Amino acid sequence: MVSKRWTAAVLSGLLITATLSGCGGDDGDSGSGGGDGKLVLGFSQVGAESGWRTANTKSIQESAASAGVELKFSDAQGKQENQIKAIRNFITQRVDVIAFSPVVESGWDTVLKEAKDANIPVILTDRAVDSQDTSLYKTFIGSDFVLEGKKAGEWLVKDYEGKTDPVNIVELQGTPGAAPANDRKAGFADVIKADPKFKVVASQTGQFTRTDGKQVMETFLKAQPKIDVLYAHNDDMGLGAIEAIEAAGKKPGTDIKIITVDAVKDGMTALSEGKINYIVECSPLLGPQLMDLAKKVKAGETVPQRVLTEETTFTPEQAKAVLAERKY
Repeated sequence: MVSKRWTAAVLSGLLITATLSGCGGDDGDSGSGGGDGKLVLGFSQVGAESGWRTANTKSIQESAASAGVELKFSDAQGKQENQIKAIRNFITQRVDVIAFSPVVESGWDTVLKEAKDANIPVILTDRAVDSQDTSLYKTFIGSDFVLEGKKAGEWLVKDYEGKTDPVNIVELQGTPGAAPANDRKAGFADVIKADPKFKVVASQTGQFTRTDGKQVMETFLKAQPKIDVLYAHNDDMGLGAIEAIEAAGKKPGTDIKIITVDAVKDGMTALSEGKINYIVECSPLLGPQLMDLAKKVKAGETVPQRVLTEETTFTPEQAKAVLAERKY
């Protein structure tokens, strides 16, 4: 008869062996990749501060599933320190590729060098970094934010063509230090500076959120006796501002003309209703292009250092025509 003590010892040994055989004993040369051979992508998202960001996250998650990519997703909740921690975790996990949308432009060189030293390629999505060493990342996929700002300014200049009265503009900026905030401000300013009738009388961050956009617009309305135009760096801040404008007894789109950037569905709805006058599109649907680029850089293929997304602009009439088909 076999003793109970012997049987327990054998079972214990078998359990240890099974456990060890299931612990990352990857025979791959880099120690990365899923056990089933899937490409493993570590992605750090800025947060969920807007409808645009939510659509961007959904696009990446759905595209990863469709492309057979194992996605390790992290939400930085708008904090750079969270994002740096997530990237270091991805390095420790030996993912195949790291992608992230930087919370701000500066302060990434150290952690990106750590990824480079670990031979893990990095892809920037939606937002750029200001590193002088471009070898720290393989490519950047996203919009031309300066061009978006210029498109907003060009519409304004054309709309006031032939008029000489002063045009008082208030500006709702995005997150301080973020590439879209910096560039959309610069592009807009570059276009309107040629005509002295355009004057930005107040400019303050609304943190890309609807709540902050409303609060800052309330402050603008109290502080500024005359506001002709609102330029908001994204739809969500513009939508918050509309609430403040209506609460002040004014008519958005008429008493105060509104220009925004993004073209998410809520923004397009307000545009179709005449509450916004012009929207510059910034597409969040970067998922399919990101998965394609991740596979290429993992395979060692050469990719362009800058991949632009194709985008357009919308007037109220154009918004009405496409609103039913908007995916985000």
